[in-house]
Amino acid sequence: MQQILLIGAGKSTAVLIKYLSEKSSEENFTIIVADKDLEVAKKAIKNHQNCLAASFDIFNAESCKKHIAPVDLVISMLPARFHIEIAKTCLHLKKHLVTASYISKEMKALDTEVKKAGLIFMNEIGVDPGIDHMSAMQVIDRIRDKGGKMLMFESFCGGLIAPESDNNLWNYKFTWNPRNVIVAGQGGVAKFIQEGKYKYIPYHRLFRRTEFLDIEGYGRFEAYANRNSLDYRNAYGLQDILTLYRGTMRRVGYSRAWNMFVQLGMTDDSFTMEDSENMTYREFVNSFLPYSPTDSVELKLRHNLKIDQDDIMWEKLMELDLFNNNKKIGIAKATPAQALQKILEEKWSLSSKDKDMIVMYHKFGYELDGKQKQIDSTMVCIGKDQTETAMAKTVGLPVGIAAVKILKKKIKSPGVHLPISKEVYEPILQELQENGIIFKEKQTIYLGYNAIGGVSN
Repeated sequence: MQQILLIGAGKSTAVLIKYLSEKSSEENFTIIVADKDLEVAKKAIKNHQNCLAASFDIFNAESCKKHIAPVDLVISMLPARFHIEIAKTCLHLKKHLVTASYISKEMKALDTEVKKAGLIFMNEIGVDPGIDHMSAMQVIDRIRDKGGKMLMFESFCGGLIAPESDNNLWNYKFTWNPRNVIVAGQGGVAKFIQEGKYKYIPYHRLFRRTEFLDIEGYGRFEAYANRNSLDYRNAYGLQDILTLYRGTMRRVGYSRAWNMFVQLGMTDDSFTMEDSENMTYREFVNSFLPYSPTDSVELKLRHNLKIDQDDIMWEKLMELDLFNNNKKIGIAKATPAQALQKILEEKWSLSSKDKDMIVMYHKFGYELDGKQKQIDSTMVCIGKDQTETAMAKTVGLPVGIAAVKILKKKIKSPGVHLPISKEVYEPILQELQENGIIFKEKQTIYLGYNAIGGVSN
């Protein structure tokens, strides 16, 4: 009987473990779920068939080898920085590897050796990256197979709160790692190409340059640019494309409101604040404002941000209880980003009855038979509950499907991969569709420009 070792039993693994368990009997394999906390692993496997729990220490090389040696395939759901150590051990012991994380330079450097060993290291096989790659390449390849030429590709994705659970003025709650939300867009300039012109958006302008998107049945969204869309030219074979843009989706109004935190400096993660453990929420806000012997914190903030007290932006700030002088940050040597995260988690954490939502939107502009055309492709996935969330489903299912396909030699090409070949995306997208993750396509008018920057200039 073959074995799969799943390392890391966090929230995003619930659907993955359930899927592997359901497949285990018919495909004849067992699943070992390993975590640094054995109790977490035991809780994760529940009463699923053919599942075992184990304790795993990523910092203990001998322990890693001991757990990886007897298995056939490893799934790493650890934080991305730990994948390379797992990968090196898998290469040494000749085991296949699957991760949902971006391919790092260190991982890519293993490609030649992985191919020599006849192994498959499949990366970027979650939702974003993952489902976005596969759904995009399926349409791009279809257009090319017909003789079409790609002119424009835009791709957007967002982890949001489901409409039935959307009950705050920000139309947002944390449905994945809160820290990643707080520091989104930092550490670089957003780069993309539009109508043949290179465009750059620095962090301090990122949340004021948005595009509007409409999804039938779910209303209007906005999107701000991801860090470097240009990386996808080579990955997707779009070296000559005129427009290439990737963005993160939110409900309309979120970006303008979030920009208030950016302009104040509250999302900064580069320095620590003195006596932050004793700092109240009100004092935290005041620390970013000019001193005044007479003006209140509220008045200084409105003046600094140029917002009126009847502005919806003000109502959004008030909803967060930012001016409370009793609640404390309670974190020693906190960065502004960490302090803001503490405040927001109090208001934006999911309740026991909340459901999350994943939205994805692709735009494909192309020329075929002398005519310019466009396909819009959308996918919406609503979570079932706090265990089987939309995030867990859209991350866990493609990871699980890929693992089983590799184990059963349905995916055969060796090397360090992302899922952009037909061998990979066709069977996985088919099975995702059978599990309710469905893309809806419609033919529309190709405009040759979009709302990011207006007409080409």
